[in-house]
Amino acid sequence: MGVSDLFCFRSDACRNPGAAIASSQSAKQNQLLAALPAREYQRLSTFLKSVTLKFGTTLYEPGKPILHVYFPITSVVSLLKTVDGRRQLEVGLVGYEGMVGIPLALGSSVSPVRALVQCSGSAICMTSARFRGEYAKSESLHRESNRYIHKWTIQLTQIAACNRFHRVDARLARWLLMTRDRTGTNNCLYTQQHLSNVLGVRRSAVTIAAGYLQRRKLISYHRGKINILNAKGLEETACSCYAIVKLTG
Repeated sequence: MGVSDLFCFRSDACRNPGAAIASSQSAKQNQLLAALPAREYQRLSTFLKSVTLKFGTTLYEPGKPILHVYFPITSVVSLLKTVDGRRQLEVGLVGYEGMVGIPLALGSSVSPVRALVQCSGSAICMTSARFRGEYAKSESLHRESNRYIHKWTIQLTQIAACNRFHRVDARLARWLLMTRDRTGTNNCLYTQQHLSNVLGVRRSAVTIAAGYLQRRKLISYHRGKINILNAKGLEETACSCYAIVKLTG
């Protein structure tokens, strides 16, 4: 999948990824890292690196080794499951609330999904070897990682059920809100192919769902741009899954 097939909210981070983070205080904007005791974070900061994740970059491929763990700050990463060798379905979304690289905490060094940068921005990373070592000996990192994994499991299972039972327009509303929560902006760029992957439906179904939301004046969309016009109305249209998975619990 090329960059033209991807989706990105037009936040400041998407337009201008920005420089590497200058201080540990800014690094702690990631909620998982921010939950660590100050002394523990200070110790870990030796092994953490500030990076800019660029839109369209693939961090992991399914079946391939995980080399780094990423803690997004202003970036957003989409987790995609490949089916039948070609079709893809989004099974998770990671922003400043968590981490990309959960399998390492579960004893596996191989990714089951494709991790794709959906929105450019800053992140903190750590090598997989260092993360496994720190996870084993740091009680606070172990605890906060496990808390996030529990929340992410809720997201994963809820989205799986959502994709099976709920209307496409309600699922699209839920996804737009989830991405807005992580970027802090109501404006986005998209292609029908990416939204098709996200929702697990044909492009024609995406067109119908987006058209329905536009007729209700909840969004506007034109030539690959979506703008949320009525967030409250969109929340009322979204399926109940949004409240359950909002910022992953």
